Amino acid sequence: MISETLLAASNHLLLESNSIWILQFLGRLHPLFVHFPVSLLVIAGFLKLFQRKINNGEQIINFLIIVGTSSAILSVGLGLILAWQDEYSGELLDFHRYSGIFLAVVSLVLLYLTINKQGLDSAKNLLLGIATIGTIVTGHWGAMLTHGDTYLTEVFPWNKSEDTSSLALTTPDTDQVKLASQVRTIFAHNCYKCHGEAKQKGDLRLDEKEFIFAGGKNGKIIIPGNAKQSEIYRRITLPVDHKESMPSKGKSLSKSEIEIIEYWIANGAFWPDDFGKESLFPRAELAPRNPSLPKGSFENPIDLWVNDYFTKNEITWKKKVDDKTYLRRVYLDIHGLTPSFQEIKDFENDSNPDKRKRIVDKLLSQNDPYAQHWLSFWNDALRNDYTGTGYITKGRFNINHWLYTSLQKNKPYNQFVKELLNPNEESKGFIEGIKWRGTVNASQRTEMQAAQNVGQVLLGLNLKCASCHDSFVSDWKLEDAYAFANIFAEERLEIARCEKPIGKFADTRLLWPSLGNIDSTGTKSEKLSQLAEALVQPSNGRMYRTIVNRVWAQVMGRGIVGTVDEMDNKPWSQDLLDWLAVNFVENDYDLKKLLFLITTSDTYQMESVNSSEPALVLKDSYQFNGMLRRRLSAEQLSDVVSKVIFPIFNASDYSYDPIALAGYQPTGSYITRASLVSNNSFLTALGRPNREIVTTSRPTESSLLQALEFTNGARLDSTLKIGAQKWKTIQPNTEQLIKTLYQEALGRNPSPQEVKIALSTLGKNPSESQIQDLFWAVIMLPEFQIIY
Repeated sequence: MISETLLAASNHLLLESNSIWILQFLGRLHPLFVHFPVSLLVIAGFLKLFQRKINNGEQIINFLIIVGTSSAILSVGLGLILAWQDEYSGELLDFHRYSGIFLAVVSLVLLYLTINKQGLDSAKNLLLGIATIGTIVTGHWGAMLTHGDTYLTEVFPWNKSEDTSSLALTTPDTDQVKLASQVRTIFAHNCYKCHGEAKQKGDLRLDEKEFIFAGGKNGKIIIPGNAKQSEIYRRITLPVDHKESMPSKGKSLSKSEIEIIEYWIANGAFWPDDFGKESLFPRAELAPRNPSLPKGSFENPIDLWVNDYFTKNEITWKKKVDDKTYLRRVYLDIHGLTPSFQEIKDFENDSNPDKRKRIVDKLLSQNDPYAQHWLSFWNDALRNDYTGTGYITKGRFNINHWLYTSLQKNKPYNQFVKELLNPNEESKGFIEGIKWRGTVNASQRTEMQAAQNVGQVLLGLNLKCASCHDSFVSDWKLEDAYAFANIFAEERLEIARCEKPIGKFADTRLLWPSLGNIDSTGTKSEKLSQLAEALVQPSNGRMYRTIVNRVWAQVMGRGIVGTVDEMDNKPWSQDLLDWLAVNFVENDYDLKKLLFLITTSDTYQMESVNSSEPALVLKDSYQFNGMLRRRLSAEQLSDVVSKVIFPIFNASDYSYDPIALAGYQPTGSYITRASLVSNNSFLTALGRPNREIVTTSRPTESSLLQALEFTNGARLDSTLKIGAQKWKTIQPNTEQLIKTLYQEALGRNPSPQEVKIALSTLGKNPSESQIQDLFWAVIMLPEFQIIY
């Protein structure tokens, strides 16, 4: 240990000494030996293709291999010296370094075969091909180091710089803080390593206001109101290989980051005096709050709160949707499936005034379809899946059986959470984290993963920034994150700031001391038991606001708090959110009762609204005026397509999904729900995540990948093809085929015009491919894919 310490000290002295300037000089000869000689390997590779047409081709190729290999080996040596002397670091450098070493090793073997001439032509040709590719790849990483990580891609027309007009300061007090937070984020991720608390190159610190505006040894770096004359702007816009470029570690700022800094300086370089204090960022109350219900004629308390909100904001109630639209809506939200045509007709003909309540009650009482649909919601949130990273390495545990039975039995939410936090063998997968292969960085060690995941899913807060350094988007500090992570640890964790241990060990505590204490001397099991009891207590209003907000967002298209993982943000109705959370606790933490309350409200039954700008939906200025229209989720679409295309298997229980299972023909009368199967290209294209991390919301906009999957995807094509074969057999009458398809797919009869168009396409004796085309045209309709 003493010798290691002395060695480290002597290395440090060598680095600081001017006596090894010769090494720095040699290191900077690295580009000289890279830019041309190594590329001779590429020339040799291409000449090999035309060797027979070149006089003395073999001798020329051998000469190029000898020179190129010598240059590759020398380049690696000088490159290692350059990285050491000039203190380069980073992921790009690692890629460049290891690809260069690999190239040198391959080249050495190639050189040996070339000199030895023992007739191993096939091996030599293979190695020459690998060396050619290796030279191109290594050179590419080097170019990214010197010219930025967007060196190739920034020229693409779809990678134009972002429009900074979106940063306009419409409300200075709020938006200037957000803009300053963006700048602070850029500084933290790119500059603190050299200009932070631990290290100040050029006497410059960028982590606190007084230091930022004081500048460094060369003077001030910011002139508020004049970005072009500010030294920091000059430095971040220099070429990456310029000696004064910032950042100086082989990674340039992106164009959007540069534009944000430019805009910030040009608008006065506002920086709050109290960055990091409680008064700067919003923080929601922890304790529950039970406001008195407003007066009104509505039966459902939700409607009383919404009516109060509408009155204050001068919003008019929309009319209720018709029976068909409502029935389809609740079927998809509770079971994830659509009703049959006959079920729709029966519902429309039912004269009972309470029929909507009765159908919701019936759907909620059917435990398996309910569990199969809501399983996807919880799999996303609890990052539970059936295959993937972690399962391969035995460093991850699924919670399939526990989760399914919990939903099937409608386990009270407080008990559900307790079993996640203080788990048995079946439920331990959520807080165990993913034990990644190799070295794990400090902010992603399994204990910290557990803290982040619990904070995000159960409490609606982001600890990811605070897992690396004091957060610059909230009040949470590095020590808070480590103290919370200690609950999930066998032993106390040493704090690491930006991956560097600081020699200090965190204490063990909850994020909110008012919820109770954790015995830091207890075993991990004892600490988890204390955590579970502390978080589920009714006084933790935040946890119950978080879950009712998630459920509301799932069925209404947008949460009462817009971003469901940031519960400190402003809700559009604080009263409704608070009341729902208290009511949920009073109703024994029953998720089905919460769903019943929401889906039987007049608010839920209103006509849906469309948002032309999805980004605006999450803004604090959002005004609620009804359910947002939603696209079917990946699993819903997969299940509904399977149900429609295979009507002869119209059983109430599904255990087979042709799309999910690659389009094999059914062998029985059941169809598996997509939530129960492993991910595949179809589900991925439609937004199902890989679940290696927590996912609490899915993309709401369509994408190019989805369009490609719908038009060229093998799974959908196979399913429609199998379905067309079946339909041609059981529905030989073309008009009846068209009518049945519309009834099952859209819940209605086709119009005369739709029949006419379909008949003109199909004819009296349609082929299987023509029927398949009709299937595709119908399921592409917005009427099929949107929840109205």
